[in-house]
Parts: sequence; structure tokens; C-alpha cells
Amino acid sequence: MSLTRQLLGREAEAAAEGLLRRKGYRILDRNVRVGRGELDIVARMGETLVFVEVKARRTNRYGGVAYAVTAQKKRQLIQLAARYLARRRLERQPCRFDVLLYDAGGSASPVLEHIESAFEVAGDDRRW
Repeated sequence: MSLTRQLLGREAEAAAEGLLRRKGYRILDRNVRVGRGELDIVARMGETLVFVEVKARRTNRYGGVAYAVTAQKKRQLIQLAARYLARRRLERQPCRFDVLLYDAGGSASPVLEHIESAFEVAGDDRRW
């Protein structure tokens, strides 16, 4: 990954964390390595554990940030979250998946869009 992309990613995650804190979320973890993947932000809102995927783009090429979370990425996030929950023995913990879109192209300042419950997970037994 290029240095420019790394810097954009860090900028987006810092902005995402700030937005979530202003909304009342408590940040538990950032950039958590779980197996071969990484969870961007793990937060708590009330009794719910929230796994937040941060997606940043500078251009609208390939559909822009709205198309950044593919079906494959969703599957990966679900698997990573299941491992996270198992490691911390939180199998019965209510949780959800949010996506935070960071659009750094086109305007003077980046645009943040927080999509709560961005996708659903079939089943409630945490064996996803």
C-alpha cells in the first residue's frame, strides 16, 4: 500500500473516531488484528458492540466510497468479528456492523457518512 493511501486511511479513521465519539460511542479498539484481517474500529453504543468499517476514497472511480464494501468484504468482516467475540468471550453480546464513508474528493473538506446497521448477519448463534 502506498504512503499516500496509508495517510488517507489514517486520516479517515481519525475523523471516523471523532464523529463516533461526538455521537456518544465509546471506542474500545482501533486497528485490531484478528487472524489475517483487521477491524478498523470496535465501539460500544449502549449495550451494543459495533464493528465499524471505515472506507475512504479521493475519487469516484469504481463507484466511489458507496461501493467499497463488497459481499466478500462483508463476509470477511463477519468472520473477523466472530473471532473477536470468541477471543473476548462475548458470544452473547448484541452487535452490529456499521460503515463509515469518508469522501475526500470533490469538495474543500471531506464528507463523512455514517451508515448504522449497514448490513445484516444471518443467524444469532454467533457461528457465522
